[in-house]
Amino acid sequence: MTDTLPAPVDWPESTWRSAVARVRAGRRLAPAAWPGGARCALALSFDCDHETAELGSGGQAVGRLGWAEFGRRVGVPRILNLLAHHEAKASFFIPAVAALIDPEEPRRIVAEGHEVGVHGWIHENTSTLDAASERSMLVRSRDVLEEITGQRPVGHRAAQWDLSANTIRLVAELGFAYDSSMMADEDCYELVLDGVASGLVEVPVDWVRDDAVYLSFNRTPPTRPYASPEQVRDIFIREFNAAFDEGGLCQLVMHPFVIGYRSRIWILEEVLRHARARGPVWIASHQAVAAHAAAQGADG
Repeated sequence: MTDTLPAPVDWPESTWRSAVARVRAGRRLAPAAWPGGARCALALSFDCDHETAELGSGGQAVGRLGWAEFGRRVGVPRILNLLAHHEAKASFFIPAVAALIDPEEPRRIVAEGHEVGVHGWIHENTSTLDAASERSMLVRSRDVLEEITGQRPVGHRAAQWDLSANTIRLVAELGFAYDSSMMADEDCYELVLDGVASGLVEVPVDWVRDDAVYLSFNRTPPTRPYASPEQVRDIFIREFNAAFDEGGLCQLVMHPFVIGYRSRIWILEEVLRHARARGPVWIASHQAVAAHAAAQGADG
């Protein structure tokens, strides 16, 4: 017979305080100035889940693996060509298995001056792992990406943005410079673990700044696109405009198998054109943004 946990209404104060305090937002790292006299920073990121979007959930459906391959064959090259045209740098978060399937992709990304970050081993749900397994997975993922690209990743993004109670502690202990999986702010901040400043920078994400939320299709569980490309463009540009007015950070998340279609890639191009036309903007990798925020940021 197993003990059952009491209902949340019956939790003692120590239980809910401990849960809340495990990982908190600490110092707000909002630089007073951005490099080159830029008014704000634009941090573009692309989650290259590819085939691991299916494999990581235990699936092996041939059709879904082919759909995911679109992001590799078509989406990433289109994105890289567009970034080069606009002289913009970005971050690509890649599961290790996706990198092993086609090592030339992360090599090209790095060769063109972009960052490659850790995004799990096979796009697994991190929250289901025990601490030892999660640590081993993080080390293996980091080492595979380093072996393939020749550069040790300094950034981490949890696959599916699912974190265990140990994730942030392990990311800090393993020497990553930043995480990009949490949502406590719009500007960077320092992560606090059990009341102690960790030194780990958070480059925050959010569902509202993620293309898949609006444009993805899935049979199980059933999801359908509910926003048009024009609406997604407007949301992203509104996010950028607010960051520009505040002198802050606009961070966006996109997926090559979502944004990479002919009828959608123009969203990214419109964002880049608008950002350049609005005024001085620093379009940089998450690694560069985190480093600048850590060095120049102060309590907001």
